[in-house]
Amino acid sequence: MKVHGHEVRGVGVDSETRCAHYGTERDVVAMKFGCCETYYPCFRCHAETTDHDAEPWPLERRDEPSVLCGACGAELAAQEYMGVDSCPECGTRFNPACADHYHLYFEGVEETPDRR
Repeated sequence: MKVHGHEVRGVGVDSETRCAHYGTERDVVAMKFGCCETYYPCFRCHAETTDHDAEPWPLERRDEPSVLCGACGAELAAQEYMGVDSCPECGTRFNPACADHYHLYFEGVEETPDRR
């Protein structure tokens, strides 16, 4: 699926990067994985649509674009994304519960207990 000109792979991906696993109004980001440098809406989409283990975005590349805002197409660096609650380009609010999974997306982030 092309979202704002970027390839986003996953299960049931919509035009703003929501997927079959996460589909709320605020689920509008896709993450690039270090193993394949491809955007996926979530870790479950990566697991279901690839033939390799997921590797988080490398710590030493945290200043490179690795997060896609599905609302406007802005690409954010991991360090930039983890410091905001909405897109700096369009103001669309992000799902705060995504922080529970940062350790799956970004190398060097410690696992935190799920809030659900």
